[in-house]
Amino acid sequence: MSSAYETLVRLILPEGLLDYFELTDVHSSEKGQLNIYLEEKNLVPSGYDKSQLESKGFLPETAIQDFPIRGHKVALWLMFEFLV
Repeated sequence: MSSAYETLVRLILPEGLLDYFELTDVHSSEKGQLNIYLEEKNLVPSGYDKSQLESKGFLPETAIQDFPIRGHKVALWLMFEFLV
């Protein structure tokens, strides 16, 4: 992600979100809603050994309504990885 692009995205999204999620897609619906899709980064939680964790894929997407941007409704679609 370019520096200018990342700066803009960090200003639009909630603080700290890009530390744990990667932006995968953005599109506007027919009704004018801005849909922002994010996928959880493959980060190992502190206190866990990476060799002991195995990804079991992703859980279903979760939609979170965010504050409007320039009069458009905003939904953040988050995809979480399931680790065991």
